[in-house]
Amino acid sequence: MDKIKGLPFGNIFSVSDGPLGNSTGIPYFYVTPMDKSVTDLMSFPLASLTFSEAEGDFCRKNMYDPEDPRCARLTLTGKMVKVGAEEVEFAKAAMFSRHPVMKKWPAGHKWFFMKLELIQENKLNHGSAVSFISYFLVRPVS
Repeated sequence: MDKIKGLPFGNIFSVSDGPLGNSTGIPYFYVTPMDKSVTDLMSFPLASLTFSEAEGDFCRKNMYDPEDPRCARLTLTGKMVKVGAEEVEFAKAAMFSRHPVMKKWPAGHKWFFMKLELIQENKLNHGSAVSFISYFLVRPVS
């Protein structure tokens, strides 16, 4: 890892923006310091998180490539921070309600919660961007 210290690299993380029925728009993560990308984030906390509509059926049904502008994507950029004591119960409910298997992960891995403090949001949908404020105005579809 020393050769790429401080350089961006990607990893897969499960994410939740709140417990079922209480989405907040703030991405939460359940992570372990045993993961090199987590130790990197503790030293170099700026990160981007991208979601693609390709994960659902819309793009597949319309035969859109994931890179096609008609296949919407959302990139959230910000600073990864450890969740404070006052927010741990909410983060736990957020992650475990959407990823219940996490409750059974080995305690010896020293899991903890992080969140992405948003700096910028970029939504590309049919080639047009959406403002940062509008991201928080969206209500989940039931």
